[in-house]
Amino acid sequence: MQRTYDRLSPEERVGQLLMIGLDGAAVPSADDAWIAGQHVGNIIYLGGWSGASRIRATSDHLQSQANSSATGGVPLLIAADQEGGAVQQLKGAGFTRLVSALQQGQMPPAKRTAYGKLIGGQLKAAGINLNLAPVADTVPSSMVRSNAPIGEYAREYGHDPVTVASAVTDIVHGLHSVGVGATVKHFPGLGRVTGNTDVTTTGTTDTQTTFTDSYLKPFAAGMSAGAGAVMMSSARYAKLDPSQRATFSSKIITGLLRGRLAWSGVVITDDMNAVAVQSVPVGERAVRFVAAGGDIVLTGRAGDAPTMVRALDDRAKTDKQFAAKVAASTKRVLALKQRLGLLC
Repeated sequence: MQRTYDRLSPEERVGQLLMIGLDGAAVPSADDAWIAGQHVGNIIYLGGWSGASRIRATSDHLQSQANSSATGGVPLLIAADQEGGAVQQLKGAGFTRLVSALQQGQMPPAKRTAYGKLIGGQLKAAGINLNLAPVADTVPSSMVRSNAPIGEYAREYGHDPVTVASAVTDIVHGLHSVGVGATVKHFPGLGRVTGNTDVTTTGTTDTQTTFTDSYLKPFAAGMSAGAGAVMMSSARYAKLDPSQRATFSSKIITGLLRGRLAWSGVVITDDMNAVAVQSVPVGERAVRFVAAGGDIVLTGRAGDAPTMVRALDDRAKTDKQFAAKVAASTKRVLALKQRLGLLC
């Protein structure tokens, strides 16, 4: 991994910290310019994808763009949201119609692990190496109907942390067994808010979660089981850091996640094009996340890539401490790619 890092230019290193969207209605080459021009190192498939053969062809095309002049020859992380139920981005031939996380949570552990393996195998066959799942949020039974981001869509595995932790562990094991990285989300939990950060800022403050909260256990379980990444929530947490949304909070990312919970792997944002973060200028979204201890900036709007890359480059050139954080983040991304068999 270190040899790979050493051969990358500063611009290619920053490019490893971006993940941009590719919509199912777009042509396979829609993101080529961003990979070549901004050295973008990671892609997420957004909605509307159908048929494994088409997706595999697109994955192969994307990887062919990750050449020596674009990404320093480092292959892409290609990701998808393949949870089950209402959140299954890839459908059609080659993909099983997945039951909801709530139904998966009721399966016996061995069957659930096998289900994770099934999901992972289908992703891998389509050229996808990172699943942005499982959801580690616990929605208390009293909030199922009022919890817009998770409970409304049955995205939770259960209504208590012990049940959720067990399910998260099994799904992570299943995905990992076929070489697909798992992403536990949305740290430190979206189960006790009412608003969906994708579409509103209203109701997106959690007033209960503490640094020793039992609702953190499913995240810790997923990390211990071998997750490849942790995705941050874009909500606020009054008892953790009332001044910053979690995705911009060093108290939550560096202090709680990397410190108290000892996570040394990749940290990724939820969509940085969400309404909850739109009051922050595009470039600052990327800079503030990396400054707080995060690694991969995910934006569904691929056209944001130049602004984000430029902001990260500019800050790294003028701030040695920030440059050190960029270096550490790049190495964590490369380490994940190495673990997934993407680096020679």
